[in-house]
Amino acid sequence: MYFGFFQSLFLLCVYLFSSKNRKEINGYIAFLIFVLFIGLSGRVLYTSKVFGDNFRLISLSEFAILMFGATVFLFTRSSLMNKRFSLHDLIHYLPALFYNLFVVFYFMVPSDTIIVERIKTGELYRVVSIFVGIGLLINSTYWALSLRQFFLFRRNLKNELSYSLKTRFFLHFLVAIGGCLFIWIIVYTISLFQLETLEREARQFIWLGIAFIIFFIAYHGMVTPDLFHLKSVKFSQKYSQSKLSGAELGLLKKELEDMMLAKKPYLNNKLMKAELAEMLGISNPELARLLNERIGMNFFDFVNYYRIKEFIALAETDKAQSLTFFGLAQEAGFNSKTTFNKSFKNLMGTSPSAYFKK
Repeated sequence: MYFGFFQSLFLLCVYLFSSKNRKEINGYIAFLIFVLFIGLSGRVLYTSKVFGDNFRLISLSEFAILMFGATVFLFTRSSLMNKRFSLHDLIHYLPALFYNLFVVFYFMVPSDTIIVERIKTGELYRVVSIFVGIGLLINSTYWALSLRQFFLFRRNLKNELSYSLKTRFFLHFLVAIGGCLFIWIIVYTISLFQLETLEREARQFIWLGIAFIIFFIAYHGMVTPDLFHLKSVKFSQKYSQSKLSGAELGLLKKELEDMMLAKKPYLNNKLMKAELAEMLGISNPELARLLNERIGMNFFDFVNYYRIKEFIALAETDKAQSLTFFGLAQEAGFNSKTTFNKSFKNLMGTSPSAYFKK
């Protein structure tokens, strides 16, 4: 807990006093660190006894609970969709506002006598259980929305790019968040059965999880800060607006196939669908319609199909004697060994080495 607290404090100081880091870092990830810092502050102040044995200090941690899930969602959305902050985004923090007002007037403002009486009657336990359950439900919902947005983004990439973007950080980040929520669910379930000793021991894992998330963000922030914001990708609009006739699509298919063989645009290892559409003289949505209705492949698979053909052709030349499989794949337009191996196996049904052994 102390490690997470001082790590978050360190990161906030870096973001605050370093103009370079302030420009590079995603604003939502900085705010997420601030939220986690608030959550840890209440626990640190209470356990360190700096201000005495005042149980109200624990309530500071509650201020962060409903800001957590919303911030994770907004960070994921802004990073993947390149969506800037707007005032409309504040609506996601309305549950946190109402929850924090409740914490202030129910836990912090009342006198010790009232709080003790609520504990004796069991009212405090019931109210806490209800509101923690609501917080857990809201945070889990935002996490599920973040995960859905990530997988939707990754699926849409195959319709726009012929190469793979580095999105593994976001998957690992969301898995780590999901792990924390899973531990929280377990602790909450234990509390419903009033197993106080077991709950007290299990609760420590929540703070360990938070410390891990802070460490995870700090590590990637130092090693590869560009992972916090991907290169902007503009997804094409729905191609239902296309007015091309069936005959025109047939001609365009032939023209596209001829161009792929003659000009070999797939040798550009960062080829985008918008670039290929421009070469063909049509719009991005019209190319999407052509690929979907007449070729039956998304853009990613279509381009890599030609790269595989080029790779096989290169493997039969003298150049193959001095290059590895991946070296030949790079000559054919691939920029990732993983993408090459996966595309080859999907198309040919076997690995490159097994294919040539046959």
